[in-house]
Amino acid sequence: MINFHAVFQVWRRNFLVWRKLALPSLLGNVVDPVMALMAFGLGLGSMLPNVGGMPYLNYLAVGAVCISAMNAPTFEALYSAFSRMHTQKTWQVIMNTPVRLREVVLGECSWAASKGLISTGAMLLIVALLGIGDLQFWLLSWLVLILACLMFAGFGLCINARAPSYDFFMFYFTLVVTPMTFLSGAFFPREQLPEWLRVVADFMPLSVVVDALRGIYARDFSMLPALLAQMAVYALVGIALAVFLTERRFKRKGA
Repeated sequence: MINFHAVFQVWRRNFLVWRKLALPSLLGNVVDPVMALMAFGLGLGSMLPNVGGMPYLNYLAVGAVCISAMNAPTFEALYSAFSRMHTQKTWQVIMNTPVRLREVVLGECSWAASKGLISTGAMLLIVALLGIGDLQFWLLSWLVLILACLMFAGFGLCINARAPSYDFFMFYFTLVVTPMTFLSGAFFPREQLPEWLRVVADFMPLSVVVDALRGIYARDFSMLPALLAQMAVYALVGIALAVFLTERRFKRKGA
């Protein structure tokens, strides 16, 4: 059985620490996607016709929100969680209380997802200030973003459980995060890709998020239940695997 009060206390501990540096942390997660949105959406967008039946700025804005939902929880689940687990030994201190390792991992996952939602919410606010989307889009987007942040937090903690050092994370960014960023359809329709590559890209987790959010923006909800279910499966598998790999790491190495 999971002690959800213990999970919440781990989440609360991380939140209280983050609160001291909330503004610079938030700016660090929002400035990059906003700059990309302005540079490509306004600059490149002025030279492009409509993409996917909408102005390129609008098309890119939806993709930028999705990328934010991937990057923010990923960085928290990798670098920050690894620091607490391996460098600062915070996890080991927490486990001197009646909190088990799996509850620490679930608390870290919920915090990484929460931090991702804070950053993505700020990005969504900027998109709204640009006049992109409507009330239905801004509200229904949270169904997708909550699952997306949980999903990428779980994936990040899986990598964290296998990492011997910070340098290991570069493999994940180079081989997984970067391909998803450029092949998911966030910047251009996946239909432009070669057939074999498009088939691969369609199954990427970020592609599912992009498709779901674009469907909400276009008021096409036909595929939304299936896409949400797919994200839920990815999230559950990622979180369960993160718990398993972390427990195995502690048993073998003592972290």
